[in-house]
Amino acid sequence: MRVYNTIQEPTEGLYKEKGSKFLSFAYPVESVDQVRGIVNELKKEHYEARHHCFAHIIDHAEQQKVRANDDGEPGHTAGDPILGQIKSFELTDVLVVVVRYSGGTKLGVPGLINAYRTAAQDALQQAEIITVEVKSKFHLEYGYEVTSEAMRIINDFQVDILDQQFTESCLLTGKIEPEKVNPLKDKLSLLGLNLIID
Repeated sequence: MRVYNTIQEPTEGLYKEKGSKFLSFAYPVESVDQVRGIVNELKKEHYEARHHCFAHIIDHAEQQKVRANDDGEPGHTAGDPILGQIKSFELTDVLVVVVRYSGGTKLGVPGLINAYRTAAQDALQQAEIITVEVKSKFHLEYGYEVTSEAMRIINDFQVDILDQQFTESCLLTGKIEPEKVNPLKDKLSLLGLNLIID
């Protein structure tokens, strides 16, 4: 069983230096699309800010997506210090965005690195850190005629059901421990069903 640490819910932090304000925001995230949506929302909300720098570590299906973005600040003065804080807290599936309102006084490279690092650290220190078991997300489509058999198998495998939709057919989205994926696939294939892993 693989586990990782993440944060329970979004938090905020703040750092001020020579008139510049660095507002920091930490979020639990599961996808790059989610990251894009959050960053775009913050850009709309803080449209007067000069920089919206961020970093994230997302680890799903054995593929780690790590990114640091300086958003116009000198290279490696913003995204990397933010990423460094996520790593020092040993977190995964986390996005931290730091929004800078410039005060007019230049901070210099060491000052910027310190400001972005400290702002990110403040947001993460406010967070409740939780340990989560690594699970694989999947989708399953099945006809109404096999509902009882399909749901019995799903229940036998103690699947976390995330969503169910009932249209012309039934659509189920769930999460399961990675080592149970193939046995679940085998059982469902006996009903002629195909498990699609995210």
